[in-house]
Amino acid sequence: MHGVPYVDSRREVRRGTLISSLTMAGDTTVRPDTHVVYFDGDRPCSATGRPIAAIAHHEGDIDLGHGVRAKFGFSSKPDEGYTDYFHKMTTYASILSGPAATLQRGVTAKTYAVPDEDEDNVFNYVETASDRAGIGALTDLLADERVGIIGVGGTGGYVLDFVAKTPVQEIRIFDGDVYLQHNAFRSPGAPSIEDLRDAPRKVDYLSGIYSRMHRRITAHPVHLTPENVDLLDGITFAFISMDAGDAKRAIVAKLEEIGASFVDVGMGLELVDGSLGGILRVTASTPEQRSHVHEGRISFAGGGADDVYTSNIQVADLNALNAILAVVKWKKIRGFYRDLEREHHCTYTTDGNMLVNGDLG
Repeated sequence: MHGVPYVDSRREVRRGTLISSLTMAGDTTVRPDTHVVYFDGDRPCSATGRPIAAIAHHEGDIDLGHGVRAKFGFSSKPDEGYTDYFHKMTTYASILSGPAATLQRGVTAKTYAVPDEDEDNVFNYVETASDRAGIGALTDLLADERVGIIGVGGTGGYVLDFVAKTPVQEIRIFDGDVYLQHNAFRSPGAPSIEDLRDAPRKVDYLSGIYSRMHRRITAHPVHLTPENVDLLDGITFAFISMDAGDAKRAIVAKLEEIGASFVDVGMGLELVDGSLGGILRVTASTPEQRSHVHEGRISFAGGGADDVYTSNIQVADLNALNAILAVVKWKKIRGFYRDLEREHHCTYTTDGNMLVNGDLG
């Protein structure tokens, strides 16, 4: 709420901004989840110039993300809490503007300003989770990314699920295959039998779902090859989830050429004595550290007939875990998560529940 009048320590009437987290159900607000608000302005005072101590909660330079900052946090809770945001915001506005109205007759927070349209928002509805948790500034670290997801059959589909919930500028997904019944059991979501009968392209089916949330998903129903890797131009980060081969070699070369960081994921499974075991792999490459990629960390040769995973065995949980490890690594590279070891290669072994880091930065 902009333009809220208040009195400063010099008994001058000024205007500041009240800021609240927002809890929504779709495009409708629900009861506020907290009674606390933030304030961008100097310390509010009474008409005599003494600080209003009754609502003091905390102070400091508070970065709420998306360019929103505050200097104070206020706490004033009615016995039954706030019924809605109108109740909450008008209560705080009255507390602050009351002393101002004493010194300047008729001053009010009702400025009737017309809000700007947020046409640049990458989401189709307001993203409130980051600000509610106070990590909006961290989320902003991802806002300039243009992400490519190469292969969206199993692990890549889960990568899309997680990336679509971030404010990246663009998501390009690449896969030339159709979405068939075996895909339904190892990718996110739950397609209907009608969806499967239509045999849509994987990228078309998944972009249709996730475009409901994220506006800037571009579907490329092709397999990337040495002949069309220019489709990656402009990408700042890529997730590679595809079989080994000459195409992967060309993709890696192109990403290195354009200076993009990337994560390559892999999974090796074997059926022994009636149970599955194996290793998940996440290998990162950044402009600062790439040599390990070409020293055996990423295979450019197919797994062959003995590789159980190539038979599309249903392992949705491992697909999801592989995707989670990859997305966490991306966020660590961009500073969202703390990164103490700066590993560029890690493996998870299922039977021993062991996670091992390698190629430390």
